[in-house]
Amino acid sequence: MNQPRMNVESFNLDHRTVAAPYVRLADTKALPHGDTLVKYDVRFTQPNVAHLEMPAVHSIEHLFAEHSRNHSDRVIDFSPMGCQTGFYLILEGQPEYAEVLGLIEATLTDILGATEVPAANEVQCGWGANHSLTAAQDAVKTFLAARSDWATVTA
Repeated sequence: MNQPRMNVESFNLDHRTVAAPYVRLADTKALPHGDTLVKYDVRFTQPNVAHLEMPAVHSIEHLFAEHSRNHSDRVIDFSPMGCQTGFYLILEGQPEYAEVLGLIEATLTDILGATEVPAANEVQCGWGANHSLTAAQDAVKTFLAARSDWATVTA
């Protein structure tokens, strides 16, 4: 199916050809003053086949955003995909792929040991009741179990 070229990188990705879970460099941006940002597609589930439920997505977002910064000063943002199949990790600079995988693995390992979702309350979050630590940890456990496959994006 031939689609027109889109402005959004992920819209140009044939989601039928990927094999989740994986971690893929999605974009690199050189900023006007010489800084560089990189965006990684951290795909938990197979597109159009499975998805994460919103309480899991929301909790992984909070947990990863908080815990990842204990492992790297490069983290700019960790945000969910609207399709609920994964997340975008935005980092400063151009870290080696192995460094990115190490950051993700260390952070997800922290999530497995977490006893609560940070900022899961109505003061610090726009939908504080929409969290599930158990669902987040189950999804993370599945993603970590496939660690040896993260570099394989297509089947």
